[in-house]
Amino acid sequence: MVDVAKTATNGTAPGRRVHFRCPGCGTVHGVTVDAPNSWTWNGDLQRPTFEPSVLVHPHRTFVNGDLDGDALTAPENITMTPLCHSFVRGGRIEFLGDCTHGLAGQTVDLPPWRED
Repeated sequence: MVDVAKTATNGTAPGRRVHFRCPGCGTVHGVTVDAPNSWTWNGDLQRPTFEPSVLVHPHRTFVNGDLDGDALTAPENITMTPLCHSFVRGGRIEFLGDCTHGLAGQTVDLPPWRED
């Protein structure tokens, strides 16, 4: 089996971060584990399970972050990520109905982890 998640330190904050690629958003989501008031995790990087659900709010991203001033914040250089609400169980991601991307209401396998 191949890893579908990766752990990382959480900077100076307690706990660790576990990251996974979201096929609905096309981005990486991460949750804090092993810290007070954090997600529970089964410790498995190949078939991770997190509780409770993972909610990622929409946010702006820049198409070209190297631009300056008005060009950076021009509407054509800004995209919005979707709202993504899911359960991750046994290496699968269950997208809830309030997601604003095309996989809302579906359950799919997490894709293999890859470094970018």
